[in-house]
Amino acid sequence: MTVEFFLLVGSILLFISILAEKTGYRFGVPTLLLFLVIGMMAGTDGVGIEFNNPFFAQSIGVVALNLILFSGGMSTKYHEVWPIIAQGVVLSTLGVFLTAIITAGFIYWLTQKAFSSITFSFLEALLLASVMASTDSASVFGILRSKSLDLKERLRPMLEFESGSNDPMAYLMTISMISFLTNPETSIWSMLLKFVAQFSIGALAGYFLGKIFLRLFNRINLENDSLYSVLMIAGMFFVFSFTNFIQGNGYLSVYIAGLVIGNNKFVHKRSVVRFFDGLAWLFQIVMFLTLGLLVNPLELIPVAGIGLLIGIFMIFVGRPLAVFTSLLPFRKMSLKAKTYVSWVGLRGAVPIIFATYPWLADIPQAKMIFNIVFFITILSLVLQGTTVSSMAQWFGLSRKQTDKMKLQEFDIEFSDDIKSAMTEYVISENNLKNGNKMMDIPLPENTLVVMVKRNEHYFVPRGNTELAEGDILLLISDDEKLLQETYERLGKQQ
Repeated sequence: MTVEFFLLVGSILLFISILAEKTGYRFGVPTLLLFLVIGMMAGTDGVGIEFNNPFFAQSIGVVALNLILFSGGMSTKYHEVWPIIAQGVVLSTLGVFLTAIITAGFIYWLTQKAFSSITFSFLEALLLASVMASTDSASVFGILRSKSLDLKERLRPMLEFESGSNDPMAYLMTISMISFLTNPETSIWSMLLKFVAQFSIGALAGYFLGKIFLRLFNRINLENDSLYSVLMIAGMFFVFSFTNFIQGNGYLSVYIAGLVIGNNKFVHKRSVVRFFDGLAWLFQIVMFLTLGLLVNPLELIPVAGIGLLIGIFMIFVGRPLAVFTSLLPFRKMSLKAKTYVSWVGLRGAVPIIFATYPWLADIPQAKMIFNIVFFITILSLVLQGTTVSSMAQWFGLSRKQTDKMKLQEFDIEFSDDIKSAMTEYVISENNLKNGNKMMDIPLPENTLVVMVKRNEHYFVPRGNTELAEGDILLLISDDEKLLQETYERLGKQQ
């Protein structure tokens, strides 16, 4: 395959994926599921693109996870995370461990008693369960943020924090099970010490390296502003790789570094955050397409039965038991909230990426494990991913969102430190029934019209400025509440 043909195929798949994202959002289908399906359709059993390189897929996944976790950390606010930090930490550690143990017990029983064609030892069952134990950050971030869900009881930051910080536990358990299977003499105590060391070093490295890099970023003076985004990428990968080099967990460190950097001021912050958001989406698409290409859909048919049973067990028994047990100390949290947290245990790219580790380590039945994990991921995205919003409404945990027009004609944004709210409003004929001058428009105090667009011309209005139907006003208010009052006043005229 020539480079030109590779770029042609890649660009077509990206274009189809972006169109699918628009369609999927309209019909409530998880975007990431569509990316997986497109990859599968383009693969060996579909269009015929042959791809059978788990190492390459794993490498893309590592890069993508760095970007997703770092970008997610940068856009998560301390004041949102701090009140739920204890619940989040417990879910991302004990919750993952319990999910793996409970599910492993079921897999072992199932393969020993019900499926004579598929048999797993307890260690192999625990490996399979460990691979699937964590919720997927790409899926949770993608679905919650694309739906703009406003959840009660601080559930959104809790779910995002859990998904962003629970991959290290699943990764350590996966690597530990591979070590036990390849070297049965591995000491349990040495693995426990490795657990503690990797978590501790990863957390400390992420915090301190984030602080150091933040100071460097603000003090360096680059002539080309575009290089600040490149510098941030270099810092992100340095945090991940250096933490791994000193035997810490790189995924945890890169997420914490993103939290540290994103919650402080730094030069060109808005453009850098936007750049990372776009880059994270690009690599999410590439990652899911690549993983879709890696699987042969026909190979999923033989594991469909056992995959369905394990997936249903995880969704309705394993994850809920782990969540309710982990959250027992938090009595103020309602039963509905705990049930919803249990439901949003989305599987996605992370379990599939982790499933490539046994494959590359030549673990017996590794390809079987990979196919089962892939099937369960699809099941989770179909069953849970499509119902995230509806389940929140059913449990009475979602708040009504305020609809406001996005800025399209005025490419202006405030700094995060400025709490004012800004939007656009299109003047209709009914808005002018009491007069066509700016002073006749019933705006509340502390709401200003700072600019008007008429056809292709922009101008700053005055009190006696005459308005026309179709004029677009740029409105600025002290806060979102006052902006909503402005909309209500103008809407009464319609």
